[in-house]
Amino acid sequence: MTRAHLVLADGTHFEGIAIGAEGETVGEVVFTTGMTGYQEVLTDPSYCGQIVTMTAPQMGNTGVNDEDPEAEAPAVAGFVVHELARRASNWRMTETLEAYLARHGIVAIAGIDTRALTRHIRDHGAQMAAIGTGELEALKEKARTAPPMTGRDLTGEVTAKAPYEWTEGTGRWGEEPAKEKRFRVVAYDLGIKRNILRCLVDAGCEVTVVPSSTSAEDILAREPDGVFLSNGPGDPAAVGHAIETVKGLVGKKPLFGICLGHQLLSLALGASTYKLKFGHRGLNQPVKDLATGRIEITTQNHGFAVDPKSLPDAAELTHVHLNDNTCMGIAAPSLDAFSVQYHPEAAAGPHDSRYLFERFTDAMEKRG
Repeated sequence: MTRAHLVLADGTHFEGIAIGAEGETVGEVVFTTGMTGYQEVLTDPSYCGQIVTMTAPQMGNTGVNDEDPEAEAPAVAGFVVHELARRASNWRMTETLEAYLARHGIVAIAGIDTRALTRHIRDHGAQMAAIGTGELEALKEKARTAPPMTGRDLTGEVTAKAPYEWTEGTGRWGEEPAKEKRFRVVAYDLGIKRNILRCLVDAGCEVTVVPSSTSAEDILAREPDGVFLSNGPGDPAAVGHAIETVKGLVGKKPLFGICLGHQLLSLALGASTYKLKFGHRGLNQPVKDLATGRIEITTQNHGFAVDPKSLPDAAELTHVHLNDNTCMGIAAPSLDAFSVQYHPEAAAGPHDSRYLFERFTDAMEKRG
C-alpha cells in the first residue's frame, strides 16, 4: 500500500492510501451523500473536473458491472473514499472498483476521514484540491494554483462527437415497457446521462442525440416535436455558445431541461446563476412542487443555481429545495418550456420525479 495525500487549496491536508491509477490529479473537491450508486457517480459527465468524496463509509463492496455506467468511461477527476472494500460480491459484478479505477486512469485515495473532509467543505466551501503520492509541498502548490470551477465551460470534454440515435429503454431492469414511439425528440448533449435517454424512450420518444456544438438552426432542421436540454459540468454562465443555441430554440418547440439544461434555459430567458457554497449532491434531496404542494425526494448533482429573483416575467418558479429554498425548477408556459435542477431519471436514486418525462410528452402532444 502506497501513502498518498489529498491537499486542498486552503492548505488542509489529509493522508491516506493510493488506490486506482498511479499519478496525480487536480480538481474541485466536492462530496455526495448517496449510500449507493458509486458507479453511476463515477460515470456521470456532470462530475467532469471534480474530485468526488463519497460520504458513505465503504465503497466497492458490490464491485462494478457493464450495465450501470452513465457514460462510456468515468468523468471524475479523482475519487475519495473512507474504506475501499478489498473483496466484492454481486451477481452482476465484472471487476472490482479498484481495478475499474486503475483501468480508466482515475487517481483515487482511501483511508482518510471523509466525515472531517465533508465538514470542512461544508464550512469552507468546495475548492480546488490535488491527490497524489509525490511531495506534499508540490501538491499544495498545484491545488492552490489550479483554476477554479467558476468561469469554466467543460461541456466540450463530455459531449458526443457526432449525432446518434438512442433506442434503449429501462425495461431490462423490470420496469414498465416503453410506450409506442409517438414523438421525435432531439437531445442536446451537454454531458447527458444514459438513463435520461432511457426514460425519454420509455415515455414514447424517438431520440436523436446531438453534440453541444450543434446550432439551433441545425436542431430545428431535424423537425423534432420537442428538444431536451441535458445535464453537464462546469459553470453555466460560461457556456455561451449553448446559451445562444437555447435562445434560438425558445418558443419554437417544447423544451425540457435538466440540471445544466435548466440553468441554460434560465440564462437564455434572461435570468442569472451563482455558485453555491458546496452544492447539492446525493440521492436524498427534498424538493417541493409549488403547484401541487407535493414533496419529492430527488437525486441532485450541481454546484451552481439559478437566482429566482432574476427570473423574467415570462418565467415562474415551480420547485424549491426544502433545505435552503434554492430554485429547483422553472416554467415559461407561454413558451412551452420548463426545467428542473434535479435529476428525475434518478440513476441512482428514487423515482419520485419520473412524471416529468410525461409532462414533456404532454407538452409535445398539445403543441401538435
